[in-house]
Amino acid sequence: MEELKNRVAIQSQGDKSVVYEQGKGRYQCQKCQDQTGFIEKQNGLEVWVRCECVIHRRVQKLMKASEITEEFKKLGFRSFVTDEKPQIIKDSYETALEYFQAFKTIKDQRQNSIALLGQPGSGKTHLLTAISNNLINKLQVSVLYFPYVEGFNDLKDDFDQLESKLERMKNVDVLFIDDLFKPVTVQTNSGRIKKPRATEWQLEQMYAVINYRYLNHKPILVSSELTVDEIVDIDEALGTRIYQMCQEFIVLIKGDRKQLNHRLVGS
Repeated sequence: MEELKNRVAIQSQGDKSVVYEQGKGRYQCQKCQDQTGFIEKQNGLEVWVRCECVIHRRVQKLMKASEITEEFKKLGFRSFVTDEKPQIIKDSYETALEYFQAFKTIKDQRQNSIALLGQPGSGKTHLLTAISNNLINKLQVSVLYFPYVEGFNDLKDDFDQLESKLERMKNVDVLFIDDLFKPVTVQTNSGRIKKPRATEWQLEQMYAVINYRYLNHKPILVSSELTVDEIVDIDEALGTRIYQMCQEFIVLIKGDRKQLNHRLVGS
């Protein structure tokens, strides 16, 4: 009974990991008591065995550093619905899955990236987040999520973090740029048009990041409402680099938005 009192399992509210308290000690892992491993007898010999909690902790650290939101952490390939969807949606799913499956083979090549382009609400962010979550959880690859509009707004509001954030964007294993150049609707003499968000300053920072990753064969995941040609029209040097990196895994989703935009389905 005394031993039972001295060993209490406590559920952490933060990362949902189990913490164990034994006597006066507290452990995140009961098996190795936070020593990252333990001695085990194998064929009559004592061998140091690495504990599986090491991988679990690394995954937790990578996920926290990724800046993927709690809601997005739940997104995976299994939760992406393709039943009764247009073929282009199924194609985008297959392309995303094939990219993840090929990642270890292509990650150091020139064509090591993926771009899902076109129709808003078609699941581009979901699929690229599914790739990100699987890269972190299954391959222990570091990913940084950068939502284009919010990310640049944050950088503009705090220039002190600009240099360090850009360095992270350049050097992280995989950079996920969500909604690149996301258009804003503006009123002109010819009517309402969609104008890409691409200031000179944003282009300068984005080019510095993409060019570095291009030269060093570091993968990117890109979603955008724009086509390749529209991205190239904004900045040819930037757009052609993105295209060359992503050309083996690129999908343009175009068609009837009532069929492609899941927010309009059934409306």
